[in-house]
Amino acid sequence: MIDRSISDELIAKGREFMKGYHDGTPYLEEYESDQDLKLPQPPLVKTPMADESARTKLPMDFDALPMKNDLVSLIRDRKSNRIFTQQPLSLLQLSFLLWATQGIKSIRGKSYATLRTVPCGGARHQYEAYLLIRQVEGLQPGAYHYLPMEHAIEFLHPVEDLEGAINDSLSGQRWAAKAAVVFYWAMDAYRVEWRYGIYAHRVALIDSGHIGQNLYLACTGLGIGTCAIAAFRHDVCNEIFGLDGTNEFVVYTAPVGTVRPEDLKEEQAFYKFVEEQGL
Repeated sequence: MIDRSISDELIAKGREFMKGYHDGTPYLEEYESDQDLKLPQPPLVKTPMADESARTKLPMDFDALPMKNDLVSLIRDRKSNRIFTQQPLSLLQLSFLLWATQGIKSIRGKSYATLRTVPCGGARHQYEAYLLIRQVEGLQPGAYHYLPMEHAIEFLHPVEDLEGAINDSLSGQRWAAKAAVVFYWAMDAYRVEWRYGIYAHRVALIDSGHIGQNLYLACTGLGIGTCAIAAFRHDVCNEIFGLDGTNEFVVYTAPVGTVRPEDLKEEQAFYKFVEEQGL
């Protein structure tokens, strides 16, 4: 068991991090970011990782989707789902989820910033979306990367034991391996550090929440389920998608799958039992 004084120290450091280091320290007040120093801006998105032949252009005829779109209902009915029926998603459904969470609406200035479907500090949009796809109509199972400029996905490589990879990457949460697709959002660190420097990382964590909430609302509209997950193994996630773990690394994950209303009641009963038993 970790020494209590050590855990208390780590908690204190975490609280300081959440304050964003705005503590009046002189050298922090004088700090200049790379943007302030007129250093070159990093690219707005990651360069494609695979050959052009591996890309699938995503459809955008979202009006064809049967969807709940009343704002009050979307907010009221949003929930986490951990039981999936294991039916495949359509390519159009996946396209809508990617657009809703990372889609580009326009580009500001001469490639200064992307304006997207989610808010982001300084419009840096430092997250790249990666996917482990199990069951999406017309797509080979395996690892994928989203290309927001093209609204396309690129196939990176097959995964021999896909359910095992999902389970391992998400710290043994076996229920998630039944999802049709799992979203992994990785931060391109310098994309936000270029503007905010030492203040970048708290901003980046706030931004990941915007993405996760849009995924929840998009899933609610489509009548499918998701559950955001922050418990995952960085080493496994980064290895799956070929990330270096230093300049780019996974920050947030979320399985998505088809659901039934009766399963939600079963899930609620289970968690009530867990609470009553003090487990």
